[in-house]
Amino acid sequence: MDEMETERRRAADWFRELRDRITASFEALEDRGPDTAKPGRFEITPTERAENGGGGIMSVMRGGRVFEKIGVNWSEVHGTLSPRAQAAMAARGVPGMEQDGRFWASGISLVAHMQNPHAPAVHMNTRMFWTPQAWWFGGGADLNPCIEYAEDTAHFHARLKDACDAHDPSYYERFKAWADEYFFIPHRGRARGVGGVFYDDLNSGNWEADFAFTRAVGEAFLPAFLPLTEKRSGTAWNAADKDLQLVHRGLYAEYNLVYDRGTKFGLETGHNADAVLMSLPPMAKWV
Repeated sequence: MDEMETERRRAADWFRELRDRITASFEALEDRGPDTAKPGRFEITPTERAENGGGGIMSVMRGGRVFEKIGVNWSEVHGTLSPRAQAAMAARGVPGMEQDGRFWASGISLVAHMQNPHAPAVHMNTRMFWTPQAWWFGGGADLNPCIEYAEDTAHFHARLKDACDAHDPSYYERFKAWADEYFFIPHRGRARGVGGVFYDDLNSGNWEADFAFTRAVGEAFLPAFLPLTEKRSGTAWNAADKDLQLVHRGLYAEYNLVYDRGTKFGLETGHNADAVLMSLPPMAKWV
């Protein structure tokens, strides 16, 4: 096994281990949640790609005490990109993509929609992408409350800043700005939430350093998100609060279907459509 094959295996195994820890933490949170329903549990479904090779694990929980719907998916896929996907990668500056569309990718993707409108929805992903000519990491996390609490936003950003600062003091401001730009909904003229960090095409030339940073982003997620969920899930709410939540979910759905790069990539490369679209909320509203 050559060096990059070893590194790909390390990355894929770590993404899967992170998935396992997060799902266990969220099932434990369900056990501690408001006693209004049976504690939720993840339904685990192996996935395979319709073309080329690889697949993953789709983990979805519906109708729990804390989570109305949450997906925590892991994937490891490989093959040859379609001409359209190849052209998109080439346009991003991936070297050699015009001549050779082979690729490998692995990562974890998480989206949570909450029962309580006061508890914020959230998104997180980390991933590694490889071609015969290049490799890079990407990922991030962003908070999506329909009812914003300034202290929750501050806590979430502080944990992500700590993760960034431990690796490069320029990362937080750079990747926060990238998240603000990336998660903006042009046709609505607004952001979909209160931001976080987002990065892509990360290749400093030091694979170990970039993998360590990506692990730090993944490790920061539970300390950033769990305290907010535990604090807000028992807050009393009313029909007006739920209406705000459903309208906000409409924004989330619009963004993921129209702009999200991962959604487009997953569908264009033949990955399981249910796994790709697990980010969509169970219910939403447009006014």
